[in-house]
Amino acid sequence: MARILVLGSGFAGLWAAVGAARKLAELGIPRGQVEILVVDRHPYHGIRVRNYEPDLGNVAIPLPEVLDPIGVKHLTAEVETIDVAGQQVIVAGPRGRESLAYDRLVLALGSQLVRPPVPGLAAYGFDVDTYAAGVRLNAHIASLGTRPASQGRSTVVVVGAGFTGIEVATEMPEKLRHALANGAGRVILVDPNPVVGATIGDHARPVICDALTALGIETRLAAKVSAIDASAVTLASGEIIPAQTVVWCGGMRANPLAAALPAPHDALGRLAVDPFMRVAGLANVFAAGDVASSLVDGVHSTVMSCQFARPMGRFAGHNVVADLFGKPMLPLRIDWYVTVLDLGGWGALYTVGWDRRVFSTGHEAKVIKEMINRKRIYPPAQGTAQEILAAAAPTVQAPPQYPAAATAT
Repeated sequence: MARILVLGSGFAGLWAAVGAARKLAELGIPRGQVEILVVDRHPYHGIRVRNYEPDLGNVAIPLPEVLDPIGVKHLTAEVETIDVAGQQVIVAGPRGRESLAYDRLVLALGSQLVRPPVPGLAAYGFDVDTYAAGVRLNAHIASLGTRPASQGRSTVVVVGAGFTGIEVATEMPEKLRHALANGAGRVILVDPNPVVGATIGDHARPVICDALTALGIETRLAAKVSAIDASAVTLASGEIIPAQTVVWCGGMRANPLAAALPAPHDALGRLAVDPFMRVAGLANVFAAGDVASSLVDGVHSTVMSCQFARPMGRFAGHNVVADLFGKPMLPLRIDWYVTVLDLGGWGALYTVGWDRRVFSTGHEAKVIKEMINRKRIYPPAQGTAQEILAAAAPTVQAPPQYPAAATAT
């Protein structure tokens, strides 16, 4: 039996596996002829972009709900090494260490938070990089009300004023209001750049700054954290901020297993892939999502986001089967780019184009953000095999549309 091995069950990995199953069905290939196996350290598909939210009750979707109906196998294990010459992957899981041979590989292990060696970060820092980390942070915030009153108890320092840091910070005032009896909390956003959202652009930044001001969020710009302990954050300037909660949002980098492969990489450790999601210079290896970089419009590289990971996964799944059976592959091309940034109780920001021109703000944009986070990026809930396979068609969705009732499949 031939094997298509998919490493990762995030936005790229899940849809690569479903996309592969869809293409096999389209070609009329019996299930017993090709095995699709998904390997991930978790037994669920995480809606990672929601980890900053207060309610994470529907963020971890069990893999059997999506993969079992379409005959895709899944294994909970840690990927240790990838041998592209021998076409095998070493994993460690409940069955111990084992070698998994493959005929085609789809690498979709995603990205991870950059954690520099700041004293105290590992011991006292929180983050929203994973579902478990988001749950831990929310439990910590909820417990603050049981602690003795102090300035540090009611202060949250968010480090990193990029997309994730802004979403974490703007959600925090409401979380603190629920956690603290007097409802009074202080949120401080720290970033080494001289402006908030250094990569976001000049069109969008004034809107973000207005939202931060309206929510009472302070900033410390051109500032670096030199140390963290249980009760305070120390900045390189010498300022000490009493805080019992520090959330680290200091940038992302591709999974380090990608960096170990003998292929071209970019500054974020991502593998260069062609429009068919094939890794440059590696036979029978495809990559999608945050571990891969592709020029989707001939000019701009993909961004680490579910907006690109999902179509990259769908096309990788389609193409890996097409390649296995000598059928024509489909190139991925995306001619539009939008960002929808959650700004907590203030609303949201919807921008269009690579220069991020403001399209809408406030409540209107919030409606779109909630539709994306709670519907558009989800697999069919309790779907039939036909519905699940149909959702993996190798097409590119149109940008999120108004009104809110617009379909999101």
